[in-house]
Amino acid sequence: MGLEERRDVETDVYQPAEDSALLAEAACERLDESDLVLEVGTGSGYVAGKIADETNARVIASDINPHAVRQARGDGVETARADLVAPFRDGEFDAVAFNPPYLPTDPENEWDDWMEHALSGGEDGRAVIDPFLETVGRVLAPEGVVYLLVSSLTGVDAVVERAGEAGFSAVAVADESFPFETLTVLELHQ
Repeated sequence: MGLEERRDVETDVYQPAEDSALLAEAACERLDESDLVLEVGTGSGYVAGKIADETNARVIASDINPHAVRQARGDGVETARADLVAPFRDGEFDAVAFNPPYLPTDPENEWDDWMEHALSGGEDGRAVIDPFLETVGRVLAPEGVVYLLVSSLTGVDAVVERAGEAGFSAVAVADESFPFETLTVLELHQ
């Protein structure tokens, strides 16, 4: 499935955009069929589907949003409803991919629908990234890797520093600039 419009999309689900394509491309270039991959926050399932199709890896896609799980499952993606990595076993995955909510958001805003939750990264853009970095290492197999998409609006250096505090080394493996931000895919190793 490409980035083209679909007729049966859920309106409460983040649909693929440039950030989704960048993350999928970066992960596909580095994964292979022997990998077990978790995509956290799958939204439409685009990234998980692309990784599975292009690498033949087994991919499990998770999202806290039940509408996202339903849409991704409807597109043939193996899914689980989950908050970050909470239900998964220790050392289970060779790779984890995540396109988190990263837009800095005024804390006075009350976010009460799924699409707003898919976009809002809290005041500094890292409200979901920080807890993810604290917990993702638990589900990684030895030599496991994380592909994390971040925005210049969130502060790539701040995310790299936070990843270091969580025990990861980070290297940028892909980026793309737009008039309002630069998107970067970080590859994280423990």
